[in-house]
Amino acid sequence: MTAVARRPARHGAAHWVPDVLVGVVVALLGLAEIATTPVTVPDERASMLAVAVVTGLTVGLIRRLPGLALALVWLTCSVQLLTDTGLMLVQLSVALVAFGTARWGRAATVWLSGLSIPAAAVIVLVIVYVGGLRGLAQLAGNKLLVDALRELGTVWQLTAAGVGVLTLGAPWLIGLVLRFGARAEESRVSQAVAEEDAARAFRETEQAREIARLREEQARLARDVHDVVGHSLAVILAQAESAQYRDDADTAQFKITMANIATSARTSLRDVRQVLSETQQGSSQHGGLDTLIGGARSSGHEVVTSVIGTARPLPPELAEVAYRVLQEMLTNAIKYGDRDSPVAVEREWGNALRIEVRNVIGDHGSTGTSAGGGQGLDGMRRRLESIGGQLELRRADGSAGTTFIATAWLPIRAGTR
Repeated sequence: MTAVARRPARHGAAHWVPDVLVGVVVALLGLAEIATTPVTVPDERASMLAVAVVTGLTVGLIRRLPGLALALVWLTCSVQLLTDTGLMLVQLSVALVAFGTARWGRAATVWLSGLSIPAAAVIVLVIVYVGGLRGLAQLAGNKLLVDALRELGTVWQLTAAGVGVLTLGAPWLIGLVLRFGARAEESRVSQAVAEEDAARAFRETEQAREIARLREEQARLARDVHDVVGHSLAVILAQAESAQYRDDADTAQFKITMANIATSARTSLRDVRQVLSETQQGSSQHGGLDTLIGGARSSGHEVVTSVIGTARPLPPELAEVAYRVLQEMLTNAIKYGDRDSPVAVEREWGNALRIEVRNVIGDHGSTGTSAGGGQGLDGMRRRLESIGGQLELRRADGSAGTTFIATAWLPIRAGTR
């Protein structure tokens, strides 16, 4: 009862038509009662007319303004006491007000209307005692019966008060039951809507996750293809360029260069097929880091390697990242490095595997090896971040020129041997 009941929506004058019609009917019944009720006091008919009109107005307000309707009931009763105006049969419609306040009133209105029922019974007793039943009895045509009841003293008055309480209390309880029933239905509907919203939000979340997963998979596929094809093409290009400087008579060396190109192409094709079929088997599928360095040497570049600490096998996911990161580092060194300067590859084994590649930047490599980014560099960062590693890119000026240094750290899990 503490909650506010939902009232009929107010969407314009048209929605007041049913309430107005009911109020007019009640007022007309009051006028008919006045016309058939003889009066002895000259001004009493005017007072009864006011009661009939206000009663009709009260009934017309019970749905839209139940609080005001309750106030008008109290105002009418007070005026009747002050003017010694008797009860009218049309005032039985107050039962509708009791129903309406419990059904559509605010919490305060519901409480006040409930307390008003016994108070109204007391007021009715006072009105009957002071002014009598007047028109009510005369309209019923049982004045002799009323006179007989009066001779019984106060017993009939108490009985009448009880009947009045029941007359108002029953509609009030019915309105309260319907109020709670409507609230329960609204709660059920709200719960159903909330569940539907939650289900829709869950579906949208799952769809968003699926889209994110597909985009991440697409980005991963693009990085893998970029690494494989970019490295292979860089090696093939370097080998093809070196063949231009071979002596035409040196057919044996020329055949070796072509064989290296073919081997690089076959390796690239195999790796691309592996990426597209999504059957990643770790770095063992590629032959390991040493094989990768050997392929770079076959391109004609001088590659100087050093290993610090004791090498040990890596888990497949770490081995795959190490292979792809070193592959991209060597690709950049071959593409953008000075061909006459060696590429230095250093691996340090400890709590983390540190892979560092240093190369002197050639004239054509000033932008390609920029520390800012590029698809290859971004791919390296993403791979390392996915396993908790990191990438550092920097330049160092020296006598031989500007050296580009790429360093990657891969955390080695405890227990890896």
